[in-house]
Amino acid sequence: MTKILSLLLLASSINAASQSGSTHGPDCGGGWPTNMAQTLLKNDGVLKFEDIDLSKTKTTRLASEKLNRDLWHQVYLVTFVNRSGESIQAIVVHDASMEECSMTGVQVFLVSKRLDSSPR
Repeated sequence: MTKILSLLLLASSINAASQSGSTHGPDCGGGWPTNMAQTLLKNDGVLKFEDIDLSKTKTTRLASEKLNRDLWHQVYLVTFVNRSGESIQAIVVHDASMEECSMTGVQVFLVSKRLDSSPR
């Protein structure tokens, strides 16, 4: 009975994950948007590879809009943390399919200032 319950839970979690992917598209976090943001910010002189603490780099999908059967327009927030503790954030916009995150190039917007209405 325990094995059956475990298999049912596993099947439902796999189903939920596949439904999530088909609804919101691929999760490209940590891949294409992160790598391209890092490259473009490096090329612009905003960051240096040797200064980044890669273990603290974080990529969060903010939005994903389905354009057609297998194409999504996606927006990610990528946060790089320098070894000094300073963070550099960028918004990355691109199109992705379930097979390929790099269906288009990327637009990278450097977040130069963050304003919060609530105290930290």
